[in-house]
Amino acid sequence: MTEYTRPPLDPNLVKFSEKNDYDSLAKYLVGNNLRFRENIIIPRILGPVIIKTNEEKMIESTIESCPFKSVTSCIIGYGLGAVVGLFTSSLMPNVTDPTAQQNQTAREILREMKNSMLSYAKNFAILGAVFSGVECCIETARGRSDWKNGTYAGGVTGGLIGLRGGLRAGLFGAAGFAAFSTVIDYYMHQRNS
Repeated sequence: MTEYTRPPLDPNLVKFSEKNDYDSLAKYLVGNNLRFRENIIIPRILGPVIIKTNEEKMIESTIESCPFKSVTSCIIGYGLGAVVGLFTSSLMPNVTDPTAQQNQTAREILREMKNSMLSYAKNFAILGAVFSGVECCIETARGRSDWKNGTYAGGVTGGLIGLRGGLRAGLFGAAGFAAFSTVIDYYMHQRNS
């Protein structure tokens, strides 16, 4: 059998132990005192420290702003509404009714599809913009990100949309949309956990 030999000692460790220089030893073991800014020390846990540039911070703050979220939801809602409008226009009874008194031309059918798509797209765009804008404002005002933000935003959005039909419709719209938002939030949070 071969005899065990100790690995050679690090000369820096020998120097530390001879001089009883524990401060230098701590710097050797922990790392240097390099500070990225004067008043903060950023701990290194997993990998290198990455500090965002001012441009990255500006883009991040723009993307997280309430107007950007509202505009994004408006555009996505418009596209989703157009798809839903296209689907529902194919199910309309006046398009698929074989006993209609006159046969519709392709131009009339396409015109009805276009009107249906635009109607749904506008409604979904308004709904998305109002809901996300109100939710973002509520989240900013409360300083919390939880299920209550969606419930409050759903109540406000449903109430505003329902007010076109009167006070009772506004109250039912607020209650219904708040309940729907709460259920969707609960489902999404349960799925992610």
